[in-house]
Amino acid sequence: MEHNASFAATIGFFDGVHKGHQFLISRLNEMAHRIGQQSMVITFDRHPRQVVHADYVPQLITPLNEKLRLLNLTGADRIEVLHFDTSMAALSAHDFMLEVLHRQLGVSTLLIGYDNRFGHNRAEDFDDYVRYGKDMGINVVQNTPIDVEGMRVSSSLVRRLLAEGDVSAAATCLGRRFEIEGTVEHGYAEGRKIDFPTANLRPECDCQLLPDDGVYATRICVDGGPWLKAMTNIGTNPTFERSRQTIETHIIDFNANIYGQHARIEFCQRLRGEQKFDSVDELKTQLQRDREATLAYRY
Repeated sequence: MEHNASFAATIGFFDGVHKGHQFLISRLNEMAHRIGQQSMVITFDRHPRQVVHADYVPQLITPLNEKLRLLNLTGADRIEVLHFDTSMAALSAHDFMLEVLHRQLGVSTLLIGYDNRFGHNRAEDFDDYVRYGKDMGINVVQNTPIDVEGMRVSSSLVRRLLAEGDVSAAATCLGRRFEIEGTVEHGYAEGRKIDFPTANLRPECDCQLLPDDGVYATRICVDGGPWLKAMTNIGTNPTFERSRQTIETHIIDFNANIYGQHARIEFCQRLRGEQKFDSVDELKTQLQRDREATLAYRY
């Protein structure tokens, strides 16, 4: 099916929709409107490596729903989600450009991220894309990288910062705070016994990347309500000798029943790493300090 509409497009997995992605898409929007085309952001419904390597479990900064919500805020005229499967994985870059971009989607201008490669085994590079594009009427343009506060922004950098627990630097790269969303479920209820009741969050997506174990100053939004000050512990609760990693949030000055409700947690600052305490009293004293540090944080 040939398209009548002419699109200027960019393509990528766009995990995190970070400042590098935002810069690429804003440049795409400007370029499209300057040459009288509509802008299109093309992404995939799953990580390509999940299809190529069956046992690969990605660690996503933004699961699909959140990624699409953020892409829709970029001002692009159209967001196109391709279903990535084995037949798509087998396409060479040339065939992908011809069959999918040119014939199926009507792309006539392609803006490529400075380090982006596509096609089977990612075997070709930018010069190859330019050459193929000339043959099929697609003008291929390369974007420049973006540095934010001395950091070359990429999804892998954001993942590394989160794995180190540096949620503040990750927020600088993302242009917003890192978030996890999911459902509040019943936990072990140990916090309730020591006057620190917690909401236990089960992430919406099994592939959700979690920051490093530790305690964070956070904000939580329950079922679309107001943002509330909170502190969140990610870890296995070594004081209580648990082994399963949990996300437990103590909402400050709040005691409503929110089991089963949808919640979003925004990570503001890491307070400390996870610790094992010799007694529950020691843990309680530390939690009081964490609470004071959370209240002192300027949200």
